[in-house]
Amino acid sequence: MVYSTLISAADLRPHLGEADWAVVDCRFALNEPERGRREYLAAHIPGAVYAHLTEDLSAPVVPGRTGRHPLPDVDQFAQVLSGWGIDARVQVVAYDDSGGSMAAARLWWMLHWLGHEAAAVLDGGWAAWRAAGYPEARGPEQRAPRTFTPQVHPELVLSSAEVAARLHDPRTRLLDVRAAARYRGEQEPIDPVAGHIPGATSAPYEDSLDAAGHFRAPEELRARFQGLLGPAPPEGAVAYCGSGVTAAHTLLALAHAGLGPGRLYAGSWSEWITDPARPIATGEE
Repeated sequence: MVYSTLISAADLRPHLGEADWAVVDCRFALNEPERGRREYLAAHIPGAVYAHLTEDLSAPVVPGRTGRHPLPDVDQFAQVLSGWGIDARVQVVAYDDSGGSMAAARLWWMLHWLGHEAAAVLDGGWAAWRAAGYPEARGPEQRAPRTFTPQVHPELVLSSAEVAARLHDPRTRLLDVRAAARYRGEQEPIDPVAGHIPGATSAPYEDSLDAAGHFRAPEELRARFQGLLGPAPPEGAVAYCGSGVTAAHTLLALAHAGLGPGRLYAGSWSEWITDPARPIATGEE
Protein backbone atom coordinates (compact mmCIF):
# COMPACT_ATOMS: atom_id res chain seq x y z
CA MET A 1 0.00 0.00 0.00
CA VAL A 2 1.28 3.44 -0.96
CA TYR A 3 0.63 6.36 1.37
CA SER A 4 0.47 9.53 -0.70
CA THR A 5 -1.11 12.10 1.65
CA LEU A 6 -1.37 11.16 5.34
CA ILE A 7 -0.42 8.24 7.54
CA SER A 8 -1.34 7.60 11.18
CA ALA A 9 1.18 6.84 13.90
CA ALA A 10 -0.40 3.39 14.30
CA ASP A 11 0.08 2.61 10.61
CA LEU A 12 3.67 3.86 10.62
CA ARG A 13 4.89 1.98 13.67
CA PRO A 14 4.94 -1.57 12.14
CA HIS A 15 7.23 -0.33 9.36
CA LEU A 16 9.99 1.08 11.54
CA GLY A 17 13.31 -0.36 10.49
CA GLU A 18 12.15 -1.51 7.05
CA ALA A 19 14.69 -0.64 4.37
CA ASP A 20 12.05 0.65 1.98
CA TRP A 21 10.54 3.05 4.51
CA ALA A 22 12.25 6.37 5.28
CA VAL A 23 11.12 8.62 8.12
CA VAL A 24 12.21 12.27 7.98
CA ASP A 25 12.04 14.59 10.98
CA CYS A 26 11.34 18.13 9.71
CA ARG A 27 10.95 20.07 12.95
CA PHE A 28 11.87 23.72 12.52
CA ALA A 29 11.16 27.07 14.16
CA LEU A 30 11.40 30.29 12.15
CA ASN A 31 12.45 32.30 15.18
CA GLU A 32 15.06 29.74 16.29
CA PRO A 33 16.39 27.85 13.25
CA GLU A 34 18.52 25.36 15.19
CA ARG A 35 15.85 24.34 17.70
CA GLY A 36 14.41 21.60 15.49
CA ARG A 37 17.78 19.94 15.05
CA ARG A 38 18.44 20.07 18.80
CA GLU A 39 15.06 18.53 19.54
CA TYR A 40 15.64 15.84 16.92
CA LEU A 41 18.94 14.88 18.55
CA ALA A 42 17.24 14.74 21.95
CA ALA A 43 14.35 12.51 20.81
CA HIS A 44 12.88 11.37 17.50
CA ILE A 45 11.08 8.50 15.80
CA PRO A 46 13.56 5.59 15.56
CA GLY A 47 15.38 5.53 12.25
CA ALA A 48 14.45 9.08 11.28
CA VAL A 49 16.91 11.34 9.50
CA TYR A 50 16.75 15.10 9.96
CA ALA A 51 15.77 17.68 7.31
CA HIS A 52 16.58 21.33 7.94
CA LEU A 53 14.18 23.74 6.24
CA THR A 54 16.73 26.32 5.13
CA GLU A 55 19.72 24.00 4.59
CA ASP A 56 18.00 21.05 2.90
CA LEU A 57 14.57 22.15 1.66
CA SER A 58 15.40 25.63 0.37
CA ALA A 59 17.89 27.45 -1.85
CA PRO A 60 19.82 30.49 -0.62
CA VAL A 61 17.83 33.72 -0.60
CA VAL A 62 18.67 36.28 -3.27
CA PRO A 63 17.81 39.66 -1.65
CA GLY A 64 15.34 41.68 -3.67
CA ARG A 65 14.55 38.79 -6.02
CA THR A 66 13.37 35.71 -4.14
CA GLY A 67 11.13 34.94 -1.21
CA ARG A 68 12.40 33.72 2.14
CA HIS A 69 12.48 30.01 1.19
CA PRO A 70 13.18 29.55 -2.54
CA LEU A 71 12.90 26.06 -3.96
CA PRO A 72 16.29 24.35 -4.20
CA ASP A 73 17.97 23.28 -7.41
CA VAL A 74 16.42 19.99 -8.50
CA ASP A 75 19.68 18.12 -9.02
CA GLN A 76 21.12 19.29 -5.72
CA PHE A 77 17.97 18.30 -3.86
CA ALA A 78 18.01 14.91 -5.59
CA GLN A 79 21.48 14.42 -4.10
CA VAL A 80 20.10 15.28 -0.65
CA LEU A 81 17.31 12.72 -1.08
CA SER A 82 19.81 10.13 -2.28
CA GLY A 83 21.88 10.76 0.85
CA TRP A 84 18.79 10.09 2.94
CA GLY A 85 18.46 6.69 1.29
CA ILE A 86 15.42 7.55 -0.82
CA ASP A 87 14.78 6.14 -4.28
CA ALA A 88 11.69 5.14 -6.26
CA ARG A 89 11.03 2.10 -4.03
CA VAL A 90 10.93 4.00 -0.74
CA GLN A 91 7.84 5.08 1.16
CA VAL A 92 8.68 8.43 2.76
CA VAL A 93 6.98 9.67 5.94
CA ALA A 94 7.66 13.26 7.01
CA TYR A 95 6.71 14.76 10.36
CA ASP A 96 7.17 17.88 12.42
CA ASP A 97 5.72 19.30 15.62
CA SER A 98 3.20 21.69 14.08
CA GLY A 99 0.58 19.43 12.57
CA GLY A 100 2.56 19.18 9.36
CA SER A 101 2.14 22.89 8.73
CA MET A 102 5.81 23.72 8.68
CA ALA A 103 8.48 21.73 6.88
CA ALA A 104 6.85 18.27 6.81
CA ALA A 105 4.26 19.37 4.27
CA ARG A 106 6.98 21.24 2.39
CA LEU A 107 8.97 18.01 2.00
CA TRP A 108 5.80 16.10 1.07
CA TRP A 109 5.02 18.63 -1.67
CA MET A 110 8.60 18.69 -2.97
CA LEU A 111 8.66 14.91 -3.33
CA HIS A 112 5.40 14.94 -5.29
CA TRP A 113 6.76 17.83 -7.39
CA LEU A 114 9.69 15.57 -8.27
CA GLY A 115 7.40 12.67 -9.17
CA HIS A 116 7.67 10.61 -5.95
CA GLU A 117 4.10 9.64 -5.08
CA ALA A 118 4.97 7.44 -2.09
CA ALA A 119 5.30 10.36 0.30
CA ALA A 120 3.04 11.10 3.25
CA VAL A 121 2.87 13.31 6.33
CA LEU A 122 2.42 11.82 9.80
CA ASP A 123 -1.05 12.94 10.86
CA GLY A 124 -0.77 14.74 14.17
CA GLY A 125 3.01 14.81 13.88
CA TRP A 126 5.46 14.31 16.71
CA ALA A 127 2.77 15.01 19.30
CA ALA A 128 0.64 12.11 18.03
CA TRP A 129 3.62 9.75 18.11
CA ARG A 130 4.48 10.66 21.70
CA ALA A 131 0.84 10.58 22.80
CA ALA A 132 0.64 6.99 21.60
CA GLY A 133 3.63 6.06 23.75
CA TYR A 134 5.59 4.70 20.80
CA PRO A 135 9.38 4.23 20.97
CA GLU A 136 11.85 7.08 20.60
CA ALA A 137 15.52 7.31 19.72
CA ARG A 138 18.31 9.82 20.38
CA GLY A 139 21.27 11.14 18.45
CA PRO A 140 21.91 11.46 14.71
CA GLU A 141 20.90 8.69 12.32
CA GLN A 142 21.55 7.99 8.68
CA ARG A 143 20.37 5.58 6.03
CA ALA A 144 22.35 3.75 3.37
CA PRO A 145 22.52 6.01 0.32
CA ARG A 146 20.42 5.28 -2.76
CA THR A 147 19.92 7.09 -6.06
CA PHE A 148 16.93 9.39 -6.38
CA THR A 149 15.96 10.18 -9.96
CA PRO A 150 13.64 13.21 -10.19
CA GLN A 151 10.71 13.28 -12.59
CA VAL A 152 9.82 16.97 -12.33
CA HIS A 153 6.23 18.19 -12.62
CA PRO A 154 6.78 21.87 -13.54
CA GLU A 155 3.04 22.44 -13.85
CA LEU A 156 2.71 22.25 -10.05
CA VAL A 157 4.63 25.52 -9.57
CA LEU A 158 3.70 29.06 -10.57
CA SER A 159 6.10 31.97 -10.86
CA SER A 160 5.30 35.54 -9.88
CA ALA A 161 4.74 36.39 -13.55
CA GLU A 162 2.31 33.50 -13.95
CA VAL A 163 0.39 34.52 -10.84
CA ALA A 164 0.18 38.10 -12.09
CA ALA A 165 -1.17 36.88 -15.43
CA ARG A 166 -3.95 34.95 -13.65
CA LEU A 167 -5.18 37.66 -11.28
CA HIS A 168 -8.40 38.12 -13.27
CA ASP A 169 -8.79 34.56 -14.51
CA PRO A 170 -12.08 33.09 -13.15
CA ARG A 171 -10.62 29.59 -13.49
CA THR A 172 -7.91 30.41 -10.92
CA ARG A 173 -8.48 30.86 -7.19
CA LEU A 174 -5.57 32.18 -5.14
CA LEU A 175 -5.69 30.84 -1.60
CA ASP A 176 -3.80 32.93 0.96
CA VAL A 177 -3.19 30.46 3.79
CA ARG A 178 -1.67 32.92 6.28
CA ALA A 179 -3.57 34.12 9.35
CA ALA A 180 -6.57 36.27 8.44
CA ALA A 181 -5.08 39.35 10.12
CA ARG A 182 -2.00 39.10 7.90
CA TYR A 183 -4.19 38.65 4.82
CA ARG A 184 -6.14 41.81 5.70
CA GLY A 185 -2.90 43.71 6.30
CA GLU A 186 -3.73 44.44 9.93
CA GLN A 187 -0.46 42.91 11.12
CA GLU A 188 2.69 41.59 9.48
CA PRO A 189 5.18 40.08 11.94
CA ILE A 190 7.67 38.78 9.36
CA ASP A 191 7.65 40.57 6.02
CA PRO A 192 8.25 44.33 5.46
CA VAL A 193 4.97 44.92 3.60
CA ALA A 194 1.47 43.97 4.79
CA GLY A 195 -1.53 42.90 2.74
CA HIS A 196 -2.31 40.25 0.14
CA ILE A 197 -2.32 39.58 -3.58
CA PRO A 198 -5.40 41.21 -5.12
CA GLY A 199 -8.22 38.77 -5.71
CA ALA A 200 -6.89 36.18 -3.27
CA THR A 201 -9.22 34.41 -0.84
CA SER A 202 -8.31 34.16 2.84
CA ALA A 203 -7.92 30.45 3.65
CA PRO A 204 -5.91 30.02 6.89
CA TYR A 205 -4.16 26.66 6.84
CA GLU A 206 -5.10 25.94 10.47
CA ASP A 207 -8.73 25.52 9.42
CA SER A 208 -7.80 22.19 7.84
CA LEU A 209 -6.93 20.81 11.29
CA ASP A 210 -9.09 19.77 14.22
CA ALA A 211 -8.54 20.79 17.84
CA ALA A 212 -6.10 17.92 18.36
CA GLY A 213 -3.89 18.98 15.44
CA HIS A 214 -5.02 16.20 13.10
CA PHE A 215 -6.31 16.81 9.59
CA ARG A 216 -10.06 16.95 9.27
CA ALA A 217 -11.86 14.11 7.51
CA PRO A 218 -11.71 14.16 3.70
CA GLU A 219 -15.40 14.99 3.37
CA GLU A 220 -15.01 17.98 5.71
CA LEU A 221 -11.99 19.21 3.78
CA ARG A 222 -13.82 18.73 0.50
CA ALA A 223 -16.70 20.89 1.67
CA ARG A 224 -14.29 23.53 2.92
CA PHE A 225 -12.38 23.80 -0.33
CA GLN A 226 -15.44 23.69 -2.52
CA GLY A 227 -16.68 26.72 -0.61
CA LEU A 228 -13.35 28.49 -0.96
CA LEU A 229 -12.95 27.73 -4.65
CA GLY A 230 -16.43 28.83 -5.67
CA PRO A 231 -16.78 28.52 -9.45
CA ALA A 232 -13.08 27.80 -10.00
CA PRO A 233 -12.25 24.11 -10.64
CA PRO A 234 -10.03 22.28 -8.11
CA GLU A 235 -7.12 22.32 -10.57
CA GLY A 236 -7.37 26.12 -10.49
CA ALA A 237 -6.38 26.26 -6.81
CA VAL A 238 -3.10 28.13 -6.23
CA ALA A 239 -1.85 28.30 -2.65
CA TYR A 240 0.57 30.83 -1.24
CA CYS A 241 1.72 31.92 2.20
CA GLY A 242 4.63 34.01 3.45
CA SER A 243 7.42 32.00 1.84
CA GLY A 244 5.97 28.89 0.20
CA VAL A 245 6.16 26.56 3.21
CA THR A 246 2.77 26.49 4.96
CA ALA A 247 1.06 26.77 1.56
CA ALA A 248 2.13 23.16 1.02
CA HIS A 249 0.04 22.21 4.06
CA THR A 250 -3.07 23.48 2.27
CA LEU A 251 -2.13 21.59 -0.89
CA LEU A 252 -1.76 18.46 1.24
CA ALA A 253 -5.26 19.03 2.64
CA LEU A 254 -6.59 19.60 -0.88
CA ALA A 255 -5.06 16.31 -2.04
CA HIS A 256 -6.35 14.45 1.02
CA ALA A 257 -9.83 15.78 0.18
CA GLY A 258 -9.55 14.11 -3.22
CA LEU A 259 -9.52 17.41 -5.10
CA GLY A 260 -6.18 17.02 -6.82
CA PRO A 261 -2.75 18.52 -6.32
CA GLY A 262 -3.46 22.22 -6.86
CA ARG A 263 -0.48 24.44 -7.51
CA LEU A 264 2.03 26.30 -5.39
CA TYR A 265 3.14 29.90 -5.78
CA ALA A 266 6.52 28.98 -4.37
CA GLY A 267 7.85 32.52 -3.93
CA SER A 268 4.66 33.53 -2.12
CA TRP A 269 4.13 36.88 -0.40
CA SER A 270 7.78 37.49 0.47
CA GLU A 271 8.68 37.26 -3.23
CA TRP A 272 5.61 39.14 -4.49
CA ILE A 273 6.54 42.24 -2.53
CA THR A 274 10.11 42.41 -3.87
CA ASP A 275 8.75 44.20 -6.96
CA PRO A 276 6.98 47.48 -6.04
CA ALA A 277 5.14 47.37 -9.38
CA ARG A 278 3.13 44.33 -8.27
CA PRO A 279 -0.29 45.28 -6.87
CA ILE A 280 -1.16 44.86 -3.18
CA ALA A 281 -4.57 44.73 -1.53
CA THR A 282 -5.66 45.08 2.11
CA GLY A 283 -8.89 44.41 3.97
CA GLU A 284 -11.50 41.83 3.04
CA GLU A 285 -12.35 40.77 -0.51
